[in-house]
Amino acid sequence: MTKILVIEDEQYTRENLATILEMEGYQAVTAPDGESGVAAALRESPDLILCDVTMPKLDGYGVLAALHKESRTRSVPFIFLTARGDRPDVRTGMNLGADDYLTKPASAEEVLAAIESRLIRHQLLHKSGGVPDFSSPVPLESLGLTPREAEVLLWVTQGKLNADVGTILNISEKTVKIHLGHIFEKLQVENRTAAGLMAIECLLRLRHTNASP
Repeated sequence: MTKILVIEDEQYTRENLATILEMEGYQAVTAPDGESGVAAALRESPDLILCDVTMPKLDGYGVLAALHKESRTRSVPFIFLTARGDRPDVRTGMNLGADDYLTKPASAEEVLAAIESRLIRHQLLHKSGGVPDFSSPVPLESLGLTPREAEVLLWVTQGKLNADVGTILNISEKTVKIHLGHIFEKLQVENRTAAGLMAIECLLRLRHTNASP
């Protein structure tokens, strides 16, 4: 059974999320603050983490940073669920490595859709033969892309929607779409999935090359 860790200091929200998840067939594990959330993640080995940002003892950004330092939890899909939905807050969360950022009040359908999307993507990445290094867009320029196009493709490959990419790169959603059109044309593909697969292959080749003696 897929296990999801909910880190949320508001009791009603925490219990409501757990109920929604269990009704959908997930195993829900909960934690009431950031410190206990990190401990639970290391203890329970969840398949995905839903985490609030503003919490006592350790905020959501601190939780994500702590889990990224641990090999056991570094690649676990991580979704922020928070009332802090301003563009700077979203950009901070994405730049720290969150897979998604849902703003409260998010509907049950939105939460479940985000969870399903991230779990599927996580499975596909591991089936591709490893986890690509998403730390820099520069390797993607070898595909014939400009630096900005490489940045856009890097975030799209990580599952970010056009609006998310625009927020992260501080450009409009329309500009993101224009860049994607150029990317598709240069890579001779028809959609973001195909472009993302090419990007993953490129990043994996680089990782394997760097790992060779």
